[in-house]
Amino acid sequence: MKDKRILFVSSEVVPYLPETELSSTAFNAAKNAHSKGVQTRIFMPRFGVINERRHQLHEVIRLSGMNLVVNDMDMPLIIKVASIPKERMQVYFIDNEEYFKRKAVFTDEDGDLFEDNDERAIFFAKGVIETVKKLNWAPDIIHVHGWMASLLPLYLKEFYKEEPLFTESKIVTSLYNNPFEGTLDETLVDKVKFDNISEEKTATIKTPNFTNILKSAIENSDGIIHGSEEISEELTSFIETQDIPVLGFQTENLKESYLEFYANLIPAN
Repeated sequence: MKDKRILFVSSEVVPYLPETELSSTAFNAAKNAHSKGVQTRIFMPRFGVINERRHQLHEVIRLSGMNLVVNDMDMPLIIKVASIPKERMQVYFIDNEEYFKRKAVFTDEDGDLFEDNDERAIFFAKGVIETVKKLNWAPDIIHVHGWMASLLPLYLKEFYKEEPLFTESKIVTSLYNNPFEGTLDETLVDKVKFDNISEEKTATIKTPNFTNILKSAIENSDGIIHGSEEISEELTSFIETQDIPVLGFQTENLKESYLEFYANLIPAN
């Protein structure tokens, strides 16, 4: 895998957000790949709870400035970047005043999901892809972590299917046992259809709950990794209907097993 390129896209990454199974695994997967000579890029949302001064985030003017269309609205894309101390790994932050300035991540002070989480997920997916296009950086593997990143496989396989930069890219989705209650806005499916993604391809997210959003990611991925030891029976059964490789939950040999899993997805030269 030396000199291969892996794009890590995660809703949470330490040290920028609190340590959880998801934020730690996303960081360690990138760190381990980087230590083996893999070229890595990490993307995450610039949530308002992230301390920009402490983590030394700064805006990248040459990457910022474009507008992304979400449900027929132009939403300005701001790109910020930081380096993880000691690791020499760059992290790119997808930002927008409307979606990410608030001092919270997914829920309000009452623990209720933000009403625009569906649009935030669409904006994040498009923002990552458009920024990677601007960087002209063709990844061999795109590794997705977290439900807010889970629309990215659908968008890559449908909205960006003619984009030559991603022709050879393989998508890996990690699944975690961190569900949210209820559903995202019921109009999510209409907002995705607005991007000329067909009824057939959006059927899975017609009811946009945690499980269905992950099912969409699964059916548009080339490989699945169990990021948590316990995954719901519904998701486990759904994975079995897909003809794709699956890596079970790893405890001690994450570094080698992840890299081997990536390598097996990449066609031999």
